[in-house]
Amino acid sequence: MRIKNIKVKTAEKLTKKLYINTDFIRLDSALKLCDIASTGGIAKILITEGDIKVNNEVCQQRGKKLREGDSFSYNGTVYEISQKEE
Repeated sequence: MRIKNIKVKTAEKLTKKLYINTDFIRLDSALKLCDIASTGGIAKILITEGDIKVNNEVCQQRGKKLREGDSFSYNGTVYEISQKEE
């Protein structure tokens, strides 16, 4: 039996900052703000189908509150929540 060496190239993840000036932002609103979803209905579909990860775990809560330090990802891009600098 012969073992082959296989080289695997992992996809690089793009990281973007999402600045907010409130204590939190709801997940569905964050998707609209980042232009991932053009409407709340589309955001709901993406979330309920499990396409969105919050802090590296699938999240199916539309109203999930994201605070500074949280992150969510979609389609290979990670969005980090930060407080808006004054």
